Amino acid sequence: MLELYSFDKANRPKVEEVLQAALNWHFSEETGSPFWLEKRKELGFNPLVEIKTLDDLGRFPDYSEELKTVPTEKLIPQGLLNKKWSFEVFESGGTTGAPQKIVDSISRKKALEWVYKELESQDVFNGVDGHWLHIGPTGPHIVGRSIGRLAHFRSKLCYYIDFDPRWVKKCSKNGDMEGVKAYIQHILDQAQCILSTQNVSVLFATPAVLEAISKRSELAELIRSKIKLILWAGTSIEEETLDGLEQYIFPEAKFVGLYGNTLMGIAPQRPRFMGDTRNCVFQSFSPFSIVQVVDKDNSNLLVPYHEYGQVKLTLLSPELFIPSRLERDQAIRIPPAGEYTWDGVADIRPMESLRGRIFEGVY
Repeated sequence: MLELYSFDKANRPKVEEVLQAALNWHFSEETGSPFWLEKRKELGFNPLVEIKTLDDLGRFPDYSEELKTVPTEKLIPQGLLNKKWSFEVFESGGTTGAPQKIVDSISRKKALEWVYKELESQDVFNGVDGHWLHIGPTGPHIVGRSIGRLAHFRSKLCYYIDFDPRWVKKCSKNGDMEGVKAYIQHILDQAQCILSTQNVSVLFATPAVLEAISKRSELAELIRSKIKLILWAGTSIEEETLDGLEQYIFPEAKFVGLYGNTLMGIAPQRPRFMGDTRNCVFQSFSPFSIVQVVDKDNSNLLVPYHEYGQVKLTLLSPELFIPSRLERDQAIRIPPAGEYTWDGVADIRPMESLRGRIFEGVY
């Protein structure tokens, strides 16, 4: 499993190869985690023999709720403990209930190295010489660590303005919009302080925060004068709104979208190809983080290209095995293009059926 992470674009491992390596790793007594070794006894089938394709992963029950409460040490594979590697714990946002915890040792850094190379190949860092500013969650969420690592790949500092997305979502859910506004202004005050005193040229923020910034003239002008690259992620955004931010409000900056979450990692925006019907298409770290768009009534059926469906995630990393997890998001399925031989996704937004239960807040 570990050696498959060492690949270049010309020798990308096949999905079936990674799938079999992940099954052998997570369900073998020598290397598997206590969680999956216990589940193997009650599955009713032998995953090492009977699971051959991604479609076969549909035979696994949905363990999403159990994974929210399992003691985290039971998720650590024995094969990594034997190597005495250190681990960190991160949590999902908890948008639809209790957060899910994950363990990470090397996988997210490896995935971020791929993300960095993708961005570098698109020349997004040309003329970007300053440090980075992250406006968003830090611990227990992994996104702050991820943006910091990307900055460190550039040998740059990363400044952090932390906020608690769970608190803002709670305020929204309870109808406390004045509390939400006050919290956003608190965040913007801190951003203005850093931008007015530090050499920053890369900004990470959500669309909701960028819209709030655009309404504060002095802060918006600071960004127009200093920021050369805006990385955005988090809350959903209409293409018309994104186009307005990119073309009219902050035209001096390059805009690059990042789609992801604690479980799937980061899927960066790919270059725009002739024939693309959407301006912003995301590509996951396949074949380790596989994102599919499926029929909302039949999760084993992919929707046709250019149509909406529910996002289904499969994660095949040394630390984590997550088979066929249905996400809270819907997206448009985009066909492969250029060097990207796997599906992309576009126009990410909460599932229509969950609209009444999801409060995106500012992240």
